[in-house]
Amino acid sequence: MDTRIEIIGIDHGWSMMKSVSEVFVTGIKEITTIPALYKDTLEYKGKYYRVGTNRQEVKNTKTEDDSFKLLTYAAVAKELKRRGLKESKVFLAVGLPLTRFGVEKKPFINYLMEEKDVTFIFEQVSYHIVIDNVVVFPQCYAAVADRLPSFAKKTLVVDIGSWTIDFMPVIDRAPDESHCATIPKGLITCIRSINEQCVRQLNGEVDEAEIQEFMRYGTIDIDERYQKIIRDEITSFVERVYNSIREYGYNLATTPIVFVGGGAVVMKNFGSYNQKNISYILDVKANAKGYEYLATMAMRNMMKRA
Repeated sequence: MDTRIEIIGIDHGWSMMKSVSEVFVTGIKEITTIPALYKDTLEYKGKYYRVGTNRQEVKNTKTEDDSFKLLTYAAVAKELKRRGLKESKVFLAVGLPLTRFGVEKKPFINYLMEEKDVTFIFEQVSYHIVIDNVVVFPQCYAAVADRLPSFAKKTLVVDIGSWTIDFMPVIDRAPDESHCATIPKGLITCIRSINEQCVRQLNGEVDEAEIQEFMRYGTIDIDERYQKIIRDEITSFVERVYNSIREYGYNLATTPIVFVGGGAVVMKNFGSYNQKNISYILDVKANAKGYEYLATMAMRNMMKRA
């Protein structure tokens, strides 16, 4: 095995898994027979799993079962394939919500390092990895870490993810941890409210993937009655985000605000504020890229001290 360590940043979202180059649905399901097709198929310890199926149900933590561990192997395989590798030492750079960081950091590291020497097959290609280390960073902070020097004296970063919304004030280009907040009212809650209204008004649901497409582009090719419900519920979601920002004491007209995460595009497409003080990082892979960036900086500092 090559002694070089590959740093791989992975954002373990409840809706989507993201690496610096890949995005796929946070879904994994065991296949009880030998699969006919091997695209997005993981073989691990004699069992087959289909990756990127229907989204996982949200649980109390990401360590309750092996789902996120298997999804991690799939994400690593995708990254190693892009880098032309089939075996490697791996330095995993991952993240957790700001206000859960202290409580969940150690269990998440132990979970991902439970088995360090791992062999698996993804899409009929065999991979052998040795997990050399796992480092955890606060999500939201990672998405803006490389651009903090350009921030105003006081900036609010709002990371709208699939399950949580993180509020992180940045004072003098450093996060103010004492005033960070996380609320469990991310995009999944918006999607649920959309389908609740669709069932109540029209006796039918809309596929999550179609709702997500509407969030990104503002339209989809379905009945206009469903589109109106989707549009109305997304608009209500955006207003609730604005209200939460106000409740935490920030002025939407004057405070520099940066929206990141999967919900940044929703705020941009459906929001009612267009001032220069509000900006958007629309790359859904921003946290994963940030994890990799921060891990690279940390490794360089370690090598300098060695």
